[in-house]
Amino acid sequence: MKQPIQFLVLICLFIYSNLSIAQQSVDGYNRNFKFGVGLNGGLPLNDPYNYVLGADARLQYNISSAYSLCFTAGYNNLFVKDGDDFGYIPVKVGYKTFLFANEFYVMGELGGAFSITKEYKENSMLFCPSVGYATKYVDISLRYEFLKDFPMIKDGVADTGLAQLMVRLAYGFGL
Repeated sequence: MKQPIQFLVLICLFIYSNLSIAQQSVDGYNRNFKFGVGLNGGLPLNDPYNYVLGADARLQYNISSAYSLCFTAGYNNLFVKDGDDFGYIPVKVGYKTFLFANEFYVMGELGGAFSITKEYKENSMLFCPSVGYATKYVDISLRYEFLKDFPMIKDGVADTGLAQLMVRLAYGFGL
């Protein structure tokens, strides 16, 4: 667990150094922040889960008209077929690249998922590639989310490595 924490610290240092350097507007682009809140829903690709629902908040720093850095945190709940539901708090940093007139984008996020379910005290690394469409206020995206150390059932045997497909619908505004 020590290596993922060191990796997250390095990512945070990289973001901080980019933000402090990026405050200089030598290329004429007015760098700015954007804040958004979103609702998430999706389908886990592993048993014993039926579906996942959640909400998040995202702070986005626009480096240029085509590139952004993101910090996202929220809450997701996995609904279980037979048993107790499973809740976790995802905390992620990401990099977003806009394509095609700055509306369509691809994004990669990496972070941690912190279990808040009493019966399960483990945490996990989290990896999320996504594609989306964003306007001035609305953002809709489809993402694949992989939680490396969270429980699931594969071929009737308990294992780890939960995967899910999720849709995010969000409202955002400039700060």
